[in-house]
Parts: sequence; structure tokens; C-alpha cells
Amino acid sequence: ILSIETNAGGVAKSTVSYNLAYELGVRGYSVALLDIDPNESLTLFCGLREVEAPGTMADVYNPEFKGNWPLVTAWQGKTDKIQVCKGGKELHETIRMISKDLRGAYILADRLSDYPLSHDFVIIDCPATLEPLPLTALSTSTHVLIPIQPEYKASQSAAAMIEWYYDNCKRLRLKPAPKIIGMVPTRWKSDWGAHRSIVEELPLVCKNLGIQYFSPIRESADILNASGRGLPLGIYRPGKEARADFLPIVDALIQELKVMRGQ
Repeated sequence: ILSIETNAGGVAKSTVSYNLAYELGVRGYSVALLDIDPNESLTLFCGLREVEAPGTMADVYNPEFKGNWPLVTAWQGKTDKIQVCKGGKELHETIRMISKDLRGAYILADRLSDYPLSHDFVIIDCPATLEPLPLTALSTSTHVLIPIQPEYKASQSAAAMIEWYYDNCKRLRLKPAPKIIGMVPTRWKSDWGAHRSIVEELPLVCKNLGIQYFSPIRESADILNASGRGLPLGIYRPGKEARADFLPIVDALIQELKVMRGQ
């Protein structure tokens, strides 16, 4: 169960989420994508905003939920491995509900424990804030991926994100705590001097923090156009070099799954 966590907006969390899911699906793994963002970017990028569905993630958080996960298959005809539980504005009420619930931070963990999904991977796309919905993702995850945009305050942002992670793992008494599978720079522009210098700095930052550094995911017109059409890059432009940017993370996730399964 992987949550995509960050403390800033515009860092391509949803882009990373659904492209990872597609690449895992290509390799034969089933993936459930959970969109817990009221802005429903992931739902849009999967081409599902206008698709009729029985519900959203707000229904999963609802106290009356009985295990009927409102999943919709993405990119039918291209793959049958990816299902999505849509986000949406209904999650604003969920935020208020969680804030009043004594067990609010553990609601999603309870749902996945009581009504487990059968997929090989569950990827949770979090909103661009650190509370309260991302706390519910943290409490249920086995792994965390941290995307970060290579801007001048990237190092401070990375350190603040790691501090949030450790503080809340301790506060929520998560045992075991989810493993940070790594940090990845996103929306990287190789022709920008500032981006190049920061990307040169981040590996050392990650080494000092004791976490894995993934090579950057570039800013690509093909990626932007693909997301606007509700398609992963692997369907929209399968031969593009930018597609390879996601593969080191895919390899790491598959390796983690094999370790968990004792393979």
C-alpha cells in the first residue's frame, strides 16, 4: 500500500500515481488507485471524471460503509489491471468528519483491514496538504513515496516532509512505520540551471536523511497532454523517453512486493 505524500501542491503527485499504476499493470500486476483528493486530479487524469460510478472515496470513509468498494476500471480495452476509486468534492465533508472522529486518522486503515482489496498494489493519491486526509493514508500504508519539485527551497521542503513523517509515525504509534521507498524530483527541466543545481544537491540530502533517491521525472509536454486526455504516457505516447523516468520506482515497488511475499 503506497501513499504519495507531499507538503506542497503542483508537484505532480497524481501524474506519478497513475503512471506508476499503468506501468505496474503492464507488467501484470493489479492496482487499485484511491483518490483522496477533493480536487480529484487523479480521477481526471484517469479519464473518469464524467464516468458514472456508484460512489467515491467519501463513501469509503462514511461510517455506514459495508465493504462495497466503488471501483471503476480505467482505460478499458487497453488494460484490465487498473481500478480507481474516485475522489471529489464530497471529501470536504469527509475532512470535517475525520476531524471530529476519535479514530479519524485510522479510518482508512480500518476499512482496508475490515474489507481488504485483492489487488497487488494499492496506490493512494493524497491532496496537497498534510492533514487530515494524508494522515489516514499514512496510517494504512506500508510504503511512502515523496515527490518534490526542484525549486530553491527543495532541501528545506524535503527536510520538513521527513520531519512530518517521523513525527506522525510516532504520534500515531505506527508499528511498523511505513517505509519511505524514496524521494523523486518531479517536473524537472534539464535546461534550467536552477533545476540542475538542485537535482545535483538532492542525492546528498537524501543520503543524509537515509532514504533512497530516484532520478528525476522530467517536465514533458507529452506527459501534460496525456494527463489532459485522461491517459497514461504508456498509452498516449508509448515510445517517448519520459516514460522511462517512472520505471526505477516501478522496479523498486515490485522488489518490495516480492520481499513482503517472501519471494
